[in-house]
Amino acid sequence: MSPGRRQDERRERDAGFRVVEPAGATSPVIVEVPHAGLRVDAPALASLAAPASCLATDADLYVDELYRDAPSVGAAMLVGEMSRYVVDLNRGPRDVDAGSVVGGPRPMRAPRGLVWRLTSDGQPALHAPLSQDELSRRVDRYYAPYHAALTRLIDDRVERFGYAVVLAGHSMPSVGRKAHPDTATHRADVVPGTRGRTSAAAPFIDAVDAAARAAGLSVAHDDPYQGGFTTSHYGRPFAHVHVVQIELARRLYMDERALTPNESFERTRASCIAFVEALVRARPPRG
Repeated sequence: MSPGRRQDERRERDAGFRVVEPAGATSPVIVEVPHAGLRVDAPALASLAAPASCLATDADLYVDELYRDAPSVGAAMLVGEMSRYVVDLNRGPRDVDAGSVVGGPRPMRAPRGLVWRLTSDGQPALHAPLSQDELSRRVDRYYAPYHAALTRLIDDRVERFGYAVVLAGHSMPSVGRKAHPDTATHRADVVPGTRGRTSAAAPFIDAVDAAARAAGLSVAHDDPYQGGFTTSHYGRPFAHVHVVQIELARRLYMDERALTPNESFERTRASCIAFVEALVRARPPRG
């Protein structure tokens, strides 16, 4: 490894993410996994009220492992390593309220924005609202570098191939929790989120759908998740950037109580690589 690459990796590690480029031929596809991380730095830990168990239950555990072979089929990977309790990388930079940050611009209506003040189970995530200085520290150290890296990857693919495709990899509780609109609802195996098919061209959305159904998985588009910040901010088919968020029901690959991989983990990993390969093969519409 060259000294320059080692220095880049050190900077990425300090910023709480890692980038893995394809091992061989490169494609226009980027796999982005923002929520698999569990790291919490000391200043964030001092403000954290959420139980330790919530760091795991509110993370997308193992999703980076499910997609770990993506570079072998031509896709770059961008993986966030910090807990979403430090900063949520799939929220907008101004998505804060007075309950999460002192002087927040909104009324208390965004409990899980850029900074979470409530866990998914409705428990307090913060002892008190963060100061503006602490918010700025988290944004400058973790959020901004992550999105700068994603922007560089997208711009590089558009320049080289004429378009870029982002697979935003996430997971979801298999049944809607009490704080969710679909409480107690048994969710589909795979939920592609494309904001009503607006964040990506049809060939890419249909490619994911077909790959999931070929694997025997049930599919529900945009239900209950239409996509987050990555989907809404970067998904611009008219500018040759296509984003499909893929939510996986956790029952497919883990024991949701023990938080350990189950007997179907490898099968689900194969399905995830099939999603990537389908996107690599798909092409945008002409014109």
